[in-house]
Amino acid sequence: MRLAILPKRLRAARLHENARMKVAALQMVSGTDVQRNLDDARALLAQAAAAGAQLVALPEYFCLMGRRDEDKLAIAEAAGEGPIQRMLADAARAHGLWIVGGTLPLTGADAAHVRNACLVFGPDGQQAARYDKMHLFAFAQGSERYDEGRTLEAGGTPVALQALALRVGLSICYDLRFPELYRALMRPPCDLLVVPAAFTHTTGEKHWELLLRARAVENQCYVLAAAQGGRHDNGRRTWGHSMVVDPWGEVLACCEEGRGLALAELEPERIAKVRAQLPALAHRRL
Repeated sequence: MRLAILPKRLRAARLHENARMKVAALQMVSGTDVQRNLDDARALLAQAAAAGAQLVALPEYFCLMGRRDEDKLAIAEAAGEGPIQRMLADAARAHGLWIVGGTLPLTGADAAHVRNACLVFGPDGQQAARYDKMHLFAFAQGSERYDEGRTLEAGGTPVALQALALRVGLSICYDLRFPELYRALMRPPCDLLVVPAAFTHTTGEKHWELLLRARAVENQCYVLAAAQGGRHDNGRRTWGHSMVVDPWGEVLACCEEGRGLALAELEPERIAKVRAQLPALAHRRL
């Protein structure tokens, strides 16, 4: 996999190795009204900032959980334009936050498909990174069926960026099942992996925490996972359990269901200690 290299002007200088950062995973139960979802996201961002968070993540599809897969096509925005992107930029600037903006639909190669894109905005309100979801979810069990490939166009490049003292790797929901993506993001190693998601209740109950803790342990870094969590207007039920996991696989904070946030402080010295005690990253042979 080729890793996206951000322009030099977007790579902030690394702070002192012991600099700590408070982060928050914001959990929503988004519905079919875009403006109501944006208002809810804006309120949660303000709440996280008031609690001292410096970097926050919104869930996948924070702006819309439509009644049909095709509903996202109607609200797709061109890159750099549109009310969803303006809200994220304005909130980042107003609160002085790094915002990992969950996902929103950006125009694709044709009218029938969009990119499920994760945009990151810095405290100056400028876009610092864009990652397009690479792995498209498909699941069939009785009447519960999903096929993201019907309306989504897959991305093809892993993306990491520097946010204050942290090297941050981006991923989205179903990506969590593909450890090779995270290995690509670990060259050089990330301090934090972010996972905006909308895991189904069926799959989330069995695999969500298991996979998040595995990604943290095998990459010896923190994981910040922001999820949809509840019963949506469209009848779909998402698992929630937004959480922060440390490099040893310990869950530091969790918001189980409903609207809320999981808040924790990241300690760079914790990463260094785990990697020194068990130098698994240095032992890789493939």
